[in-house]
Amino acid sequence: MEVSEYLPLLLFFTVGIVLLMGYPVALSLGGTALIFALVGEWMGVFDHAFLDALPNRIYGVMTNETLIAVPLFVFMGVMLERSRVAEALLDTMAVLFGSLRGGLGISVTLVGMLLAASTGIVGATVVTMGLLSLPTMLKRRYSPSVAAGAICASGTLGQIIPPSIVLVLLGDVLSASYQQAQLDMGVWSPETVSVGDLFVGALIPGLLLVLGYVVYLIGIAVFYPQAVPAIPESERPRRDGTFWLQVIRVLLPPLVLIVAVLGSILWGIATPTEAASVGAVGALGLAAIQGRLSWETLRSVVRQTTLVTSMVFFIFVGAAIFSLVFRGFEGDALVTDLLTGLPGGVGAAMALVMLVMFLLGFMLDFIEITFVVVPIVGPVLLALGVDPVWLGVMIAINLQTSFLTPPFGFSLFYFRGVAPAEVTTGQIYRGVIPFIGIQLLMLGALALFPSLATWLPGVVY
Repeated sequence: MEVSEYLPLLLFFTVGIVLLMGYPVALSLGGTALIFALVGEWMGVFDHAFLDALPNRIYGVMTNETLIAVPLFVFMGVMLERSRVAEALLDTMAVLFGSLRGGLGISVTLVGMLLAASTGIVGATVVTMGLLSLPTMLKRRYSPSVAAGAICASGTLGQIIPPSIVLVLLGDVLSASYQQAQLDMGVWSPETVSVGDLFVGALIPGLLLVLGYVVYLIGIAVFYPQAVPAIPESERPRRDGTFWLQVIRVLLPPLVLIVAVLGSILWGIATPTEAASVGAVGALGLAAIQGRLSWETLRSVVRQTTLVTSMVFFIFVGAAIFSLVFRGFEGDALVTDLLTGLPGGVGAAMALVMLVMFLLGFMLDFIEITFVVVPIVGPVLLALGVDPVWLGVMIAINLQTSFLTPPFGFSLFYFRGVAPAEVTTGQIYRGVIPFIGIQLLMLGALALFPSLATWLPGVVY
């Protein structure tokens, strides 16, 4: 191989090093790629005409209706966080299940599921759950490891349970990759895959993960009851009409909002973008009904939504530059040759991609992996016959597992930031290991039975 043939790999690894040095993601992607483009043009191995496509790429992002769902879902999640819906849910569920051994852990898992379906933001969910539930669990003499594991694992459910922002971005990128793969194969009327397909495909695996977490906590309660004690009977409230009315008042509004958002997609009433607008307006109304909506709250939510959305779209621009330069160096051909030349065929190619993404999940957030890695490997895998919905769900659960795995998991960093000093890092690591095992089992089940992700979209659509 000539030196120029190594440039795509060198570009990829250089970006990783620059990111580890702490530079902003968008600037790392775009700046490093432009430097390599200049060097490549000087060497005569890069045609600057590739960068002429950049304005069209950016305009395509600006006019992409699917991506409007990103700021809407972010607004919905931040509004629910600021209106203290999570706090009310945790308090109510803790009382509801607290009479059982392991009940607090189960309540944390179920609330994590509801928050994941309401916000779709992993960091916000882990931090919120850690601040609100960890002190209560430690006060009730819960094992710090079990408490840490339950909170970190339930927080990562925002990766897989719709309407996850991860799935919105993955759906858009996979849609483009799927069409590219079909055009490369000479299919001039390509089929499409939508964000809605990915939402529906992720439902069964996401709910099975929740079930797995709950079963594990029940097992702890049976075999190690001292690690997950029940709330003493003297401290439990009376379960009279007032109690059940309070339960309904707290649980019903978020459930209605989730049903409105996901139900409108499942029943074909609305696209994910339209459903996101329903969720944003619903979160606004929920905060107003509960008397927690003020100009200061609204201003804070809008500011946070703007910051997150600007970050996402700025990374889009940097990733677009990186992608064009990578293709200009014929990196896509290099990846195609690598994956198609593996002795194990499509199974080996899929396994290699999952391993690389898992390792990259230690260094990069899901946004960078979605925008940088998926456009490179997606068309190759899809051209080999991989189902796009199955691929999207596999990537989401794989990244969810990566974000939970010591020592670099993002979820662990979020939790460490809010956990008290008496909860050691070793206890956090020990606590998440069983949940990592559950997620790996789910990943293996999906690999063996792709219908877990593909069956429901086929029924619904």
